[in-house]
Formats: sequence, C-alpha cells, structure tokens
Amino acid sequence: MGRRKKPARGNYRGTTLRLLRLALILMVILAAAGFFALRQYEAAVTFHPVRYLEGPGWKLPAGAEDVWISTAQGEHLHGWFARAAEQTVHQTIIYFHGNSGNITNVGWIGSAFAARGFDVLLIDYRGYGRSEGEVTDERGINADADAAYDYLVNERGVNPEQLVLIGQSLGTTAAADLASRRACRALVLESGPSSASDMARVMLPWAPRWLSALARNRFESARKLASVHCPVLITHGSNDNTIPVEQGRALYNAANEPKRLIVVEGAGHDVAGFAGDRYLDSVAGFIRETSDARL
Repeated sequence: MGRRKKPARGNYRGTTLRLLRLALILMVILAAAGFFALRQYEAAVTFHPVRYLEGPGWKLPAGAEDVWISTAQGEHLHGWFARAAEQTVHQTIIYFHGNSGNITNVGWIGSAFAARGFDVLLIDYRGYGRSEGEVTDERGINADADAAYDYLVNERGVNPEQLVLIGQSLGTTAAADLASRRACRALVLESGPSSASDMARVMLPWAPRWLSALARNRFESARKLASVHCPVLITHGSNDNTIPVEQGRALYNAANEPKRLIVVEGAGHDVAGFAGDRYLDSVAGFIRETSDARL
C-alpha cells in the first residue's frame, strides 16, 4: 500500500480562516439579536401609553379646559388646564404623569390642586391619550416637557419663577430634566428613579452593569439635580415595589438645598392615591413655603 498523502498546509489555513469568519459572523448576528432584544425589552417596560377612547372614562374635570400644545417637532400634544378655585393665583403647576395610561388617570389630581389654589396643566406625552406622535425614548418626553413650559410662559403669560414642576414615576425624569435647564419655582418628584442604570440593577440584577450603556434611555435624574437650584421636594412610598425607596433617598441626597424628603409609611408606588388629601396638603404646603424658600 502506498503512503497516505498529507493535506497541504494551505488547506488547513483556508479551513481555519473559514471557521473564524463563520464564528465572527455568528457572533455579530447574536450581538445584533441581543441588542435588538434589549431595546425591545426596554421599550416594553418603559412606556405603556393608552390612546384616547371615546366614552365615559374620558371626562373633562370640572373647571378644566382642553388645550393643544405644539412641540418643536411639529406634533400636537393634548392637555387639560384647570383653573384655581381662588381668584388670586400665585403658582402654576405642570403635572407630568407616569409611564402608563393617560391624563384621565390623574384628572383628579389636577382638580385637587386647583381646589387648593393653583392653576394646573396636565399633559399627555406624544403617543398618549389624544396627543399625536409616538413615544420612543426620553428625548421625546423631555421635548414634550419643554413644549408645555413654553406654552404656559408664551401663551398663558405665566412667570417662569411661578412655575412648579411635579412629576410622578416616569414623569419625574421629565420634570427633573426640565428643572435642570429652565427657571422654575419648585420641583416635586414622587416615586421617581434615580437613574435607568439603577433601575436596571433592580429589574435585571443578574445582568452585567456595562449592559446599561447599550440602553436608549439614561434617565439620570440624580445627576441632573445637581443643576437644579430651586426648592426640591422628594416623596416616596416606603413599600414601593416598582421603584425602591432607596432611589428616592438617592434623589434627595443629590439635590441642592433647600430640599425636603417625605417617605410615606405603607405607601406603594402611587403615593398620592394612597395618602390622599393629607399628602396633597403637604405638597401644597411645600409649594406655598417656597415663596421665601425657608424649608
């Protein structure tokens, strides 16, 4: 029998290169699929808009009017503007709701603050309620916050120094961002996250920390509070299972003086709904005290 012929060294090299290319292609495909899945998951847990459905659930609060606000991108946002029960109004509130539903869920809050002597603007972000467009990331809701601010200042003639920004949950990120860039009287953050990366550690404790760098949203409210120079009120429920109270404390620690922290014992994520008038009275009292900033 003759000797078996050895494969040429070039064949080995060619096979190895083909395998390396195949492995590289596979890695790229897996990375792209993982990135896409991460972005899909992020969007799914961040935004839960409910569009307008005509019916008894969509009821204009007493004393309120429909308003339409144009954004810099050309979308039209819908909101409710509730007039104060008292004729002498010193502060106007912009209320930014959470990540789900629409303004019908917080109409009662607008009415409650109006009854306490404040004008109140409730807005729906793009893609929520009757507002046009689609929400995809934090830049969109921050742009919507700017539009609401400009509407009150330019069309309603509100003095920026008399504007109070109140945010709940996701709305705290829009309120904190706006207050870090624009003049306002006071900032109130209820049940807010300190940052998206902090929330990622809560929701995905097993995931590597560098993974948060791939997310579309940062929601760096704690960092932005360093640029806020108005009185700040942080409120949180002690039993919040959505955004842990530790993140509320982190926001408080990051804020400049004057500031106040209210932790409502037994409350979950919806502090206003849990504590009711007692809580709203505390927030209203804080706003009134900002006239001399002695908190």
